[in-house]
Amino acid sequence: MKPAEGSTVIGKSVTIRGELSGNEDLYLDGDMEGTITLTESSLTLGPNARILANVRAKDIIVYGSIKGDLHASDRVEIRGSASVDGDIYSRRLSIEENATIRGRVNLSPGESPGEGVEAVSKPQQESLLLEPKA
Repeated sequence: MKPAEGSTVIGKSVTIRGELSGNEDLYLDGDMEGTITLTESSLTLGPNARILANVRAKDIIVYGSIKGDLHASDRVEIRGSASVDGDIYSRRLSIEENATIRGRVNLSPGESPGEGVEAVSKPQQESLLLEPKA
C-alpha cells in the first residue's frame, strides 16, 4: 500500500496525541490518539495504523485499526485488513471481505452529521399488542 501522490505522510514509527487538522490529503500509518479533522481532504489509515480518535474527513480509507467514530462527507472505504470499532456516518460506504466493523452505520445522501444534523437521534418506539387467537 503506497500513499497517494501529494499526500502528507505520517510513518509507522510516529505516535501523535492531540488534535490533527488540515486541508491536505493525509496518509497516517502510525499511532494516533485524539481527534482528526480534514473536512475538505482525504484520510488514509495505513495497515500499521492504530488509531483512537474520532475522525472527520471528506473521504476515509481504512487499512489499519481504529476505535472511534468516522464522519465522512463523501465516502468511507473499509479494506480487508481493517478493523473499525465505532459508528460510521457517510454518504457512501464500501466494505471488503474480511474487514471487521463493530458499530452502527448511517448512510445518508444529505448532510453528514456535524453539518447541521444531530449525529445521534432516538428512534421512535412503536407499541405492539399481541392477543391470543380465539
